[in-house]
Amino acid sequence: MYIPHHYKNENIEEVKNFLTKNSFGILVNQVDGKPWATHIPLELSVDAQGNDILVSHISKANPQWKSFEEDSEVLCIFNGPHSYISSSWYKEEEVPTWNYIAVHVYGTIEIMNEEAVLASLYKLVDKYEANSKYPISIDNLSTKTMRQIKGIVGFQIKIDKIQAAYKLSQGRQHDHPRIISELDELKTSGAIEMARIMKNNSK
Repeated sequence: MYIPHHYKNENIEEVKNFLTKNSFGILVNQVDGKPWATHIPLELSVDAQGNDILVSHISKANPQWKSFEEDSEVLCIFNGPHSYISSSWYKEEEVPTWNYIAVHVYGTIEIMNEEAVLASLYKLVDKYEANSKYPISIDNLSTKTMRQIKGIVGFQIKIDKIQAAYKLSQGRQHDHPRIISELDELKTSGAIEMARIMKNNSK
């Protein structure tokens, strides 16, 4: 993706942390010569050799998986908080804009066997059930329910390249206090989170 230099985040640990916390992404590849996208959790992990990977699964009813080919590149898109930025919050006249965080991950895909898929499902469920009031465990699901694993295709993506755009009103540090204050007053989840990130970024 196009990223102006001052919006590029090359702090790989910060970006990995973002991917871990914002793992619901978009998987994009080609199906019958046309772009195809599926919205799914794409969990950051490492393989047996210590390489960074993304792990996920999709329904066998989704034709996208039939176009998974060894060594063919796929794109995974992750979005973070975003918010409109009014130029009325600036000290000088300027056009309005949009602050956002977005990460693109490129890699090659590999289909997993059923054992590996099951292991990935344990990790996925345990991660997101951790904060549930009444957490469930795959161990407690019936054999009938677990037969649904036959209807999914699990895969991992070996990460080749990560591009991260953090547009946080860089170059307008003198306007940050007002921008942050105005974002907090909007009271939308995106604006509040953007204000929090800008506060932390300016420390």
